[in-house]
Amino acid sequence: MGKITPHNPVKLVIGFIFKDIQAFNQAKLLLVRRFGKIDFVSPELPFNRTDYYREEFGDGLSRIFLSFRKLIRLEQIAGIKILTNNIERKLSSQNKRRVNIDPGYLDLAKLVLASTKDYVHRIYLDKGIYAETTLFYQGKSFQSWQWTYPDFRTSEYIDIFNQIREMYAEQTKKR
Repeated sequence: MGKITPHNPVKLVIGFIFKDIQAFNQAKLLLVRRFGKIDFVSPELPFNRTDYYREEFGDGLSRIFLSFRKLIRLEQIAGIKILTNNIERKLSSQNKRRVNIDPGYLDLAKLVLASTKDYVHRIYLDKGIYAETTLFYQGKSFQSWQWTYPDFRTSEYIDIFNQIREMYAEQTKKR
């Protein structure tokens, strides 16, 4: 019989999709109030690998990822997804979101994203929230799965998550 041990804390990573930089900044501020200092902000990247959000947001979308200095317990991710959905609603205008907020976590082995949508590769967590292992770490870099979103397969995104992983590795060495 295996010994049950708690999981190490993980790195909270949040992706934003937006057209309105003001909506992004408002969402970021609300998350900083809740989770503390940000230790990584990606460059603003064009979000152009899918037109999934076109009807709601229009064209010319951007994506930014950030991570927080304070580590979280991985079982918090379902509640964090509920919180980010509430922030999206709060910042909406005329029943349309102005920012899409995708929380997840990163550890040394994987990047996990939270979702409200079930699918064959997603595991139910709690309160209508599912988890998806989006990337796995192997051979000194993150790698994609067959279900990984096209933008998460790009070298720009992989580089971002590799950088955040290096920060996380340094943080966990000090524990």
